Amino acid sequence: MDIFTQLAEEKIKQAIRNGDFDHLDGKGKPLKSDLLSHVPEDLRMSYRIMKNSGYLPEEVVLKKEIVSLCDLLKLCRDAAEKKQLEKRLSEKQLRFQMLMEKHQFKKTSGYKKYQHKLNRLF
Repeated sequence: MDIFTQLAEEKIKQAIRNGDFDHLDGKGKPLKSDLLSHVPEDLRMSYRIMKNSGYLPEEVVLKKEIVSLCDLLKLCRDAAEKKQLEKRLSEKQLRFQMLMEKHQFKKTSGYKKYQHKLNRLF
């Protein structure tokens, strides 16, 4: 441990002994869960930057559109409109599969490790 870490640790211990942390907001309550806790730690910062800037990866946008089209299909009563929605859904699913194959996500260790969590999110 370097000198700065030791000094910081000593200051924190002194503040605890003095009761400086006793009146902090949220004391004794669980921490709010991080929405990106399922993302590997080395990718979290880049995902957070993308999220804060409003950027969504193409595969996420496609997956959201697929879910929306599935929901619309469940509620659709008109046969012509239903056929049109099914065509759009097929196109989106095909585009999604092509994108996944292009990126070869399924072959990466990260995908294999977090596949069940990703599927649960969508």
